[in-house]
Amino acid sequence: MQHQEWIRIGSTAAVVVMLGILDGCHQKASPVATPADVASAQQEAQHEVEQAQIEARKDVKSESKIMGVESKDVARARVTGAFDVAMARADGDHKVAIEKCMTLEPSAQQSCKDKADGDYQSAAAKAKANRDSQQQ
Repeated sequence: MQHQEWIRIGSTAAVVVMLGILDGCHQKASPVATPADVASAQQEAQHEVEQAQIEARKDVKSESKIMGVESKDVARARVTGAFDVAMARADGDHKVAIEKCMTLEPSAQQSCKDKADGDYQSAAAKAKANRDSQQQ
């Protein structure tokens, strides 16, 4: 009888240990950003804005050569370029803000992310409104 009892206890202990291990595997570790992550996001955001500015200048220059400096296509290219730059800036600012949120305590992260999302939506709406008003 004692041998069977040890087998049952051993089996039960093995199951408990396995469940503990599996539970540990399924828990999400809260992501933690570092100041280096924030700096990296800032650099990437700046690079994206610079790329958008370069593309905008190329488009305006191309349209100027084809249609002339005073054409509506050049004006449209300027408006579109300004919109693209504004959106690149909004996207970059949003990514940086989210990285900064990830450096906070977990309890403060969600409200920080919500604010970052709201700021992004406001910046995007402003960029769209500027584009729409200039296209008329």
